[in-house]
Amino acid sequence: MAMPVQYICVRGKQYSLHLKGFLSYFYFDIFALCITMSPQRPAFDDLPLRKDGPPGNAWGMFGDQDQMGMLNLLTPENTAAAAREIVDGVRVSTDWALNSMATPCFGRSAFEHIVKNKAPRVVNDDILIFNTQSSSQWDGFRHYGSKQGTYFNGCTQDDIQNSTRNGIHVWVENGGIVGRGVLLDYAGWAAANGKEVKCFETQSIPASVLQEVATSQNTTFRPGDILFIRTGWTRAYEQLSQAQCQQLADYAAPPVIGVESSEAMLRWIWDRELAAVVGDMPSFEAYPCQNQAFFLHEWLLAGWGVPIGELFDLEQLSQECRKRSRWTFFFSSVPLKVPATIVNYKHKLLRREKVAIQRRQVSHRYPIATLMRGHQNVTTGDFVGASSTTHLAKRLNPGSANLAWDVRPLYDDPSSLRRPVGGSLPQLPPFEFAKRLFWVQYAYIGTIFSLIKPLEFEARLDLVYHQPLDFSHRESCLVYCQTLLVVSFGLMYSVNQWIGEEGPPGFKYFKHALRFLPDIHEEGSILFVEVLCYVAYYMQNLNRRDAAFLYIGLALRMAISLGLHQEVSDPSISESDRNRRRRAWWSVYSLDRLLSVKSGNPITIHDEDIGITWPTDVGGSTFDMATSEIYRKKPGSGSNLIASVQGITNDLSAWLRQVPDRLRIDFTTLDTHINRESVSINLHFYSCVNMTARPLVFYVIQRRLDAEALGSTTEDWKKGLAPNTVAVIDSCITAARATTMIMDAAAKHNLVATYGYLDGEYIFSAALLLVMVNAAFPPNETSARAMETALNLLRGMADRGNTYLDSRHSLLLELWAVIGPRHAEEKDTDAASSLAAGQKGPVTPMSENAANPSANPSDDVPGPSAESAASQMPTYNWPQQPDIPSFRDIAFQFDLNDDPALWEGALDQIDIDMDTDWIENTLKR
Repeated sequence: MAMPVQYICVRGKQYSLHLKGFLSYFYFDIFALCITMSPQRPAFDDLPLRKDGPPGNAWGMFGDQDQMGMLNLLTPENTAAAAREIVDGVRVSTDWALNSMATPCFGRSAFEHIVKNKAPRVVNDDILIFNTQSSSQWDGFRHYGSKQGTYFNGCTQDDIQNSTRNGIHVWVENGGIVGRGVLLDYAGWAAANGKEVKCFETQSIPASVLQEVATSQNTTFRPGDILFIRTGWTRAYEQLSQAQCQQLADYAAPPVIGVESSEAMLRWIWDRELAAVVGDMPSFEAYPCQNQAFFLHEWLLAGWGVPIGELFDLEQLSQECRKRSRWTFFFSSVPLKVPATIVNYKHKLLRREKVAIQRRQVSHRYPIATLMRGHQNVTTGDFVGASSTTHLAKRLNPGSANLAWDVRPLYDDPSSLRRPVGGSLPQLPPFEFAKRLFWVQYAYIGTIFSLIKPLEFEARLDLVYHQPLDFSHRESCLVYCQTLLVVSFGLMYSVNQWIGEEGPPGFKYFKHALRFLPDIHEEGSILFVEVLCYVAYYMQNLNRRDAAFLYIGLALRMAISLGLHQEVSDPSISESDRNRRRRAWWSVYSLDRLLSVKSGNPITIHDEDIGITWPTDVGGSTFDMATSEIYRKKPGSGSNLIASVQGITNDLSAWLRQVPDRLRIDFTTLDTHINRESVSINLHFYSCVNMTARPLVFYVIQRRLDAEALGSTTEDWKKGLAPNTVAVIDSCITAARATTMIMDAAAKHNLVATYGYLDGEYIFSAALLLVMVNAAFPPNETSARAMETALNLLRGMADRGNTYLDSRHSLLLELWAVIGPRHAEEKDTDAASSLAAGQKGPVTPMSENAANPSANPSDDVPGPSAESAASQMPTYNWPQQPDIPSFRDIAFQFDLNDDPALWEGALDQIDIDMDTDWIENTLKR
């Protein structure tokens, strides 16, 4: 991105004016001569030009080494023709003031203007600090790449990091963006035709409407035109109150008006042979994007090389055009010439030479490498325990290409987490924004793990921002490290569309946090334990499971070395300090259990070695005890399994009866209000219900699939099963449906974290169970609809950059293709038929909710964004399900002789391990 400076055009030649400021001028003149384009331009239907590139690309149209893209259409002839637009010499600036947005969107830094007095001389200098996307800007070809990881004309990430290829400075060296501008005043047309313009909603403008606007203006296009679209966004923003501006900035991906992301829109733009496009909104297309397959940023920048201008001030321009009834003009704009990449070029080359030397040195040790080849699995993280999802995938579909993603990090740059060598500190976000980020992460993490108390952190945050820190002391490093980790998590849970090249949201702060993490040989502390827990959990979010397991192991062992697992007898320790020790212990204990289970590793400490009680002020202790009871050693017999299921289910039911009303979820009013605290706790609860019942469910499913293969299955799956056994299975299915309903409602309220580890685990677990149920059990409309919704939620999270969930979604489609199609003919549902055909179901869009969140403190913060407005959300008419809220009334009383063969079979043949959250992997077919 770059801010524009101006050029002027004289007799078809371009000359640079090095002026202070960022003005773009227009000159009005008579209608100019039409210049025809090169006959080599292909039709839209002939795209892509390069078959190894992304869909619809025009790579190589102007040569394999081209870096100008469609700016090549701004030929000297076209520039001379554009100059004939000048009639009366009226000039109009389209630059929006740099300080127009006191709180820029997308978490970007606000504009700062510092006047530097050079006393004793009578001289002042200006120092301007701003983000290039906080005002009028051009998006360049290095800004946005394709889903395959390449940029315009085949440029790679390595090219971007180690060369100046596709830099905006190339535009400057070729005279900038100078040509004929064409304004389509959509806002004016809408007002004249009684159409409502919703600037702060995801309102899409179709291509047909743009053409209608052009027709109403008697506007025609010529090759090489620069298209301007006015929606009135900048004017509408200037009319917002400070609180409304802040509310908009709090959205991770603010809903804004824009052109439609569709094939029709792309075809319309291509057929008009435009050199560049400009809008007065933060994103040229409606945002969040509703159709990732035709996301305009990807097609225009990475595919065609069409620059995108954003946040241009088109108000005065529209007035001048309307006054003259002429909508074409001479336009000149040149980005700032900042060849920053050249400064780092030699450094990058030297670094690459050093790596090459190291590799040559290693190659001389080839015999040793040969000897070590048999031991590679010891260090490469290939071990996967029986309870992990990867183990499940290998058992069910060993040849799947999606398995590779399950062991790959979410961000796969091998050098991304290396500690930086330099001593400079990372630039922190504004203080108030950092406080909001704390509440964001607290809404997702603080309701599950008690690792940071709000008042304690606010004091530490004030220390970091307003007092110098001595990084030679361990405690100062821990405080700064914790601050960076909180910012990292806050951004991860705020941003639902990964569109950058520097890793997932918050990643740059996380890698700096590692730099301030004290060495493990230094003295331990409760704060150190809490910080290690945060590092472990972020690693798990990155799908770096081995690293997460190691860090949580360090945290737990440090807690044990501090004696946090035992009560202290010292009477001088206050009750609040005792409770802090208890909270820290049970948090690290729970996180260790969770991460050990997810990675298929054994637990670190046995319950009989723990002698500390629950914090006196923790209302969820019954729930925590129930979950810890679930993570227990595998029962030795079927009767022990029955007793475990009965005890755990009763404990869960008792916990649910004691839940405060503010945390209860009313399934009849999910669409009206829901907060993240209740979402997290209830999702965890239903996960526990599933974990308890799934061993039996999958054994019954296996028996039915085997019987079906032999042609001996019965229509009624309950036939031959004891009533309590049926009740356990029903509870598991109901819990999966409840999980899907909660996640679906949370998505509509912007409360689903695209990159949040647990959210992905919950919905994948529910989707997997529902796929199995729909494949093995008789047709059920509610279960089929729940399966479709669960798969769509996974698809939506994957489409916003979560490649890990993308592979899991594909894995479920593969599984359905194997076991589901035989039932598709029996099920009259869109989900069953589309999935049976191997198609991806339609994405359920996650919407930005323009309404104020609840009064809950954790809700008055920026929540994760979504893909489309709530009005675009498909409505699912869920049937009333009294069985879901009635979990509080469940209390099983099993007879130990109740179907013992079934329980023994579930134990022995499926190899159930009650430690796991992923018992599905034991399914054998």
